[in-house]
Order: sequence, then C-alpha cells, then structure tokens
Amino acid sequence: MPPGTVRSLTRRDTVLFSLCVGLSVVLLFIPEIGTSVAAVARSTVLRPVLWLQAWAEASRTSRARFERLRAERDSAAYAAQFLPSLRAENLRLRGLLGLARRLPVPYVAAEVLHQSLPTDGRTLLVSAGSDRGAQPFDPVVGPEGLVGVVRAVEKGTSLVMTWAHPEFRASAYAEPGTVFGVVAPALRMAGAEYLLQLRGVAVRDTIAPGTLVVTSGLGGVYPPGIPIGTVLGPAAEDTGWERIYLVRPASSPELATHVLILRTPGSRDLAPAFAPPALEPAADSLP
Repeated sequence: MPPGTVRSLTRRDTVLFSLCVGLSVVLLFIPEIGTSVAAVARSTVLRPVLWLQAWAEASRTSRARFERLRAERDSAAYAAQFLPSLRAENLRLRGLLGLARRLPVPYVAAEVLHQSLPTDGRTLLVSAGSDRGAQPFDPVVGPEGLVGVVRAVEKGTSLVMTWAHPEFRASAYAEPGTVFGVVAPALRMAGAEYLLQLRGVAVRDTIAPGTLVVTSGLGGVYPPGIPIGTVLGPAAEDTGWERIYLVRPASSPELATHVLILRTPGSRDLAPAFAPPALEPAADSLP
C-alpha cells in the first residue's frame, strides 16, 4: 500500500475518533440532543425495522390469545358434554337420599360397579356384600322403584339380578289393588327400550294405560308397595284364558349408579316411602 494512502486512512480514523469523542461529550452534557436524534432516526431510517418489530409482537400476542381462547373453548365443550349426565346423577342421588329417609325398613346403600359385559343391565355388581349384611333374595331398589334382587353374595360385593333378566319374576298388582298378576321381562321392545309384561291377569279384568304396577308382597321376596312400572296397554299375545299387559319399567338398571339393598324387609308396605315424589302416570299407549 502506498505511504500516502496509509497516512490518509490514519488521518481519517483520527478525525472520526475525535468526532465521536466530541459527540459523546456533547451528548453527555446535553442529553436532549441525543433524544431528538434518536426520534428522528426512528421516524426515518429505523421506521421499517420498528414496524416489523411491532408486527411480530402483535402476531405473537394474537397467537397466544388464540391458543388461550381455544383451550378455554375446549374446556367448556368438555364440561358441557358431562353436564347432562352429572345433572341426572345429582337428581338421582337426591331422590335416593330422600327415599332412604322415608324407608321404614333397614337397608344398605351400595354403588353400582358397571362392567363391560353383554349381560350388563341384566345383572349388576354392587359394592355391598356379606360384610355389610347383604343376603341372597334381598330386594334392590332405586329412587324410581324396583331394580331387582340380590342373587349371589360375596364378602365385599353382591350380584344383583335386575328385572331385565330372563329369570326375573315378581308378584304384582295394578293400583288400587284389584287386579293381580306376575311381572316378567317382555320379548317385545319399544325401540331401544326394554319392557315388562304383567301376566296372569284374569280375562274379566282390564287395566287402563298409565296405571301404576307395584309389588304385591306375595311370595315373600319383595315387600308390597314397590313401584315396578306403568301399564302401556295390552300385549299382542292372546292366550284365551289370561290377559297380558305391557309395562314400562320405573327404573333403568343400565343407568343406575347407586342403589339400596333392603335387609329383611318383611311384609311392611313400602308404598308411602315411594309416594313422594310419586311416579307420574304414563299417558302414552301402544301404537
């Protein structure tokens, strides 16, 4: 490199250094000038850079807000899915507590342990066994009425045969108690709904749709007065010596979460215990 060029560069660096030192001293004693210069730079040269920075910050904030709103919406939708079932379970538990206060016989409260079996609904496994006094042939009830009967007992659990089981039978009568018969599961279904049949009704007797059917107490298993269901109408079968009526069950074993096992209920009439709230008569009839 020529000597003149080196001297010119050295002179230029010295001048730039002196200028920077001078500007630093001026800005140190007069900071308003630096603020004005920075404002001018931001409004001119740095304006595109500052715009990009603001746009990136806004995008990041919007994305975070969107993620938060989506999480809140998903949480609300998840909670809304379970709201009807929680409300139904709450109403059922309230009804069960009210029934427990009105029952004049000893009982054992049990939780229904549902299992993924084809027979779920026909038999239920409940969390009360011989350690709590449950015995075979103890009636099992819910707030709506009869659920079934204890079939087998172990130390901590019991197997309940519900009214949907093919072997279920219960002596019953249609209120006010002038027409008797035997309740058994029906082969016919109303859509996806299981029905019962009131068999053995004398040909001379008729039952109006909507009539409540309760246990009669005959047979020594079920005490009188437990609601079983409401009459829908006569069945299609006609044997010539008896009338058969279809009955809509009062309780739904597949929806049961908690039940009461009646211990040695004897022959005491339980109709007053199920009266409040009374079952509403079904006004619908068979098509």
